[in-house]
Amino acid sequence: MKFSLRLNNDLPVSTYVALARAAEEAGFDQLWVSNDLFLRGVWPILSACALATERIGLGTCVVNPATCHPAELAMQAAALDELSGGRLALGLGAGAGEFLGWVGLNHRQPLATMAEAVRRLRALFAGERGPFAGPAWPDWTVEASMRFPTRPLPIYLAALSPRMHTLIGTVADGGLPLLFPPEQYAEVATRVRDGASSVGRSPASIDLAACIWVSIDADGGRAEAAMRAKVAYYANAMSDDILARLGVPRAEVEAIARAAQTDGDLARAAALISPELLRLGVAGDARSLISRLEGLVAAGARHLSFGPPLGPEPLQAITLLGREVLPYFRR
Repeated sequence: MKFSLRLNNDLPVSTYVALARAAEEAGFDQLWVSNDLFLRGVWPILSACALATERIGLGTCVVNPATCHPAELAMQAAALDELSGGRLALGLGAGAGEFLGWVGLNHRQPLATMAEAVRRLRALFAGERGPFAGPAWPDWTVEASMRFPTRPLPIYLAALSPRMHTLIGTVADGGLPLLFPPEQYAEVATRVRDGASSVGRSPASIDLAACIWVSIDADGGRAEAAMRAKVAYYANAMSDDILARLGVPRAEVEAIARAAQTDGDLARAAALISPELLRLGVAGDARSLISRLEGLVAAGARHLSFGPPLGPEPLQAITLLGREVLPYFRR
């Protein structure tokens, strides 16, 4: 079994040092940090974590080739890998259409662009010179290569759509699919296996992380309250497919969004969340969390990745996960 933590990039940079140290002490294998637009950049965050830790793997969760050219991604990733002593994994995503719109970018051909970005990044890490012809960057035809030694960094792909799940199996070393609800793992794993088999790859060679929202606390009520706040903020952004999987009508999440965003009443928004919608994540004490996770392990998950909110007190949540949850599944 492998275990990882995922953090948003919305905290002061110094906070991540304490969280990274706690994650390493708790026995986590990896720490992933997001790179959402107009929040703190992931590269200095992970650099601070690299200098504060010795063992834990570090990863971007995720950067995208739309707001950052693949050449820049290769430069930043290779330098951070050198700084960390070879502990970096490069997590890529296509970029959310809404976020890209903030900076005037269109969300064109995300699947083809991702596949091409992976191909070019692998070539750069291998020291190849190009030229790099392809539809996403048609003007990148000059021969160019990295000008310092690099290694073939593992590349993980974030995914929500079925076609991106398949692409993980086709081109990536690992996958970071967000599971809404966590029980979606089995169908996602099937798509990844199908993608791998279609190009003659072994599905066992792909590190598929079961990425879930988690909120844990010794007081299960406090854990649920933290999860309700998370769901209230994001529920209206869920696709119709996700809501149908949960049996939740669109009108329910629209009412939650009105309370949270239009009226500014977060308490009422959280109170409107039904038990079905709360199943987007896993909330409770260690025993209830273990009970829900056992289904994922039974479905074949060998990498459990715990994401925000983690709990009402993230630092305490990391310690509790390391003390109660990780040892259970390692046994």
